[in-house]
Amino acid sequence: MLDWSIDKPLKWVSTNQDLMFIIGSKLLLKPTLIIVLWRKRYLFSDCLLSRRVDYCVINTYYKSMKWPTYLAFVRHDVSAYNQLKITRQANPTYQKFLKYYQDDPDCSKTKILAEELWDIYKLGKGDHETPLANGGAQAKKVGENLKKELELPDVIFVSPYLRTKETLKQLTKGWPELAKVKIVEEERIREQEHGLASLYNDWKIFYSLYPEQRKLHDLEEDYWYRWPQGENVPDVRLRIGSWFNTLVRDYSEQRVLVVSHQLTLLALRANLERLTANQFIELNDKEKPLNAGVSLYRGNPKLGKNGRLELFYYNKKLY
Repeated sequence: MLDWSIDKPLKWVSTNQDLMFIIGSKLLLKPTLIIVLWRKRYLFSDCLLSRRVDYCVINTYYKSMKWPTYLAFVRHDVSAYNQLKITRQANPTYQKFLKYYQDDPDCSKTKILAEELWDIYKLGKGDHETPLANGGAQAKKVGENLKKELELPDVIFVSPYLRTKETLKQLTKGWPELAKVKIVEEERIREQEHGLASLYNDWKIFYSLYPEQRKLHDLEEDYWYRWPQGENVPDVRLRIGSWFNTLVRDYSEQRVLVVSHQLTLLALRANLERLTANQFIELNDKEKPLNAGVSLYRGNPKLGKNGRLELFYYNKKLY
């Protein structure tokens, strides 16, 4: 019979994979391992024995997980560019341009209006310097509500772009304890680079002035088309995959908060869920990430060989 009491100094037990030192009544490994006093030579399939010793260790079915405990993703709040699109859409001249573009994107009237609108709606800033438009009021409210749902993260990853850093600042106003958390500015989670098209702030205006790029886009379609001096979707998925490998390696079983961008979130979902090009486009069309929206993955150690991240919710409004 097995005696479950510990009544004398313990020895060490080695397995095929680990060397476990047992000192006094403390086992210097995971606290989920149970030490059982060994009295007779019984054969148990779940006992780990290397020699005739006085003790065996029974695995309580705890499995270490390579994934974070949770991965919470917040898209940045409304940016100056997001606000610019709303303002431009209400302009009668832009509506006139859209009609011309639909009828004939190569006609002279379309190009004249494209140049006029480009001059009106220049931001005058690079994408990395585009600020928030509303002061981040939504993000502050998200911080207030997010602290009610989640434990304090162990690390915060933030894109180095101004609008994401301003969003994190507002999140911290709503959840002051975030100020104590380690922050990592991570270039690999920046927004998709649009290269030359960034000068025009509107892809229809850009394609009107660069008809060859429009024809190339029509040929390759949204997923595969690479912006001149910029990126396509697979480029973004590759660097998000590189960052996620770092996350798994360095932040296993930790709580992770990410403040980033629309396509970054879509690329992360696509990689985790192994979406095809068509599935990615469908996701972007039907479930486009909201400004200051929150998506949450939780690690489940019971799934797969080393656990798995499960989507708990997506695009949730906490403001």
